[in-house]
Amino acid sequence: MIDASVLVVGAGAIGGVTAAKLVGKIGRVAVLDANAEHVEKMRDPGLVVDVLGEERRVELEAHADPADLDGPFDFALVTLKAPHLEEALTPLVERRLAGTYVSLCNGLVQERMAGIVGPDNLIWGTVEWGSTNLGPGRLAQTTSAPFVVGEPDGETRDRTRMLAEVLGAVESVRVTENIRGQVWTKLLVNSSFSGLGAVSGLLYREVVGDPDGREVALALWREGYDVGTAQGIALDEVLGVEAGALVLRGPGDRKKVDEALEVAMGYAGATKASMLQDLERGLKTEVDVINGAVVEKGREYGVETPTNARVVRLMHAMERGDRRPGREVFAELLRPA
Repeated sequence: MIDASVLVVGAGAIGGVTAAKLVGKIGRVAVLDANAEHVEKMRDPGLVVDVLGEERRVELEAHADPADLDGPFDFALVTLKAPHLEEALTPLVERRLAGTYVSLCNGLVQERMAGIVGPDNLIWGTVEWGSTNLGPGRLAQTTSAPFVVGEPDGETRDRTRMLAEVLGAVESVRVTENIRGQVWTKLLVNSSFSGLGAVSGLLYREVVGDPDGREVALALWREGYDVGTAQGIALDEVLGVEAGALVLRGPGDRKKVDEALEVAMGYAGATKASMLQDLERGLKTEVDVINGAVVEKGREYGVETPTNARVVRLMHAMERGDRRPGREVFAELLRPA
């Protein structure tokens, strides 16, 4: 038993699975989630979690109202959608319910989170494994891959090592001194495969298995890679491959890229994009902090990002109900603007 206490803020696909897998392995696990029905089912009869095909039921200490929480916790693992960060985190900060906050969110939200909880109270992280929200009280982990965590200043502290031990009870963990590079590299995964998975309605491996889908994914990756390098970011490894291995600039790169894609899909191919899950529930997606972040930084650094910009426009149309996800978007995105 690890002597630590953890509050999971947001018990959706990633957060809920993480909480369930921590139960019995650390001193205390609690969950805060705004969905009252989900909270009640996590308490009784318990959260049903399918972990790579093996189903279990786990009773959780779950709360819908932060006022019901008593702390403090060593760590608050934040797995929220970007639009809800301020509303959810401010009450926790005001009541000093956590010593250290950990960003496990999608997209470029880390500096924003630092503004809420304080930069010295935040560890950055990424999640490479995938999961699916099956409805209140039911979640599924669909792939197995690491957490990556690190301090934004590149130092490795005792709290980082403790966090790695805690998260190691869920999945493997890599501690990096280049978490800023890791965050941008994970953004390439989300902008390329989650973005396309959402607008097409397909799993990651189905996107890559479609010839047009593969070409669009590689175009998105190349744009994001170029924006990252323009900022001077040292891009990192993700899904078992170096970021540069998926950059296609000419026919000579094809074999290298195809081999790297095969490795990456071995980790993440079964992933259903979180943004697709949002669209199916009629929710606003995080496209503005994912593909939109690539576009915004590209504009700032003078790098053109036309494919990412078109994905943003498509996603907004789908959020409004003007379009529906479908494989036909691949050919549309390949046509000249």
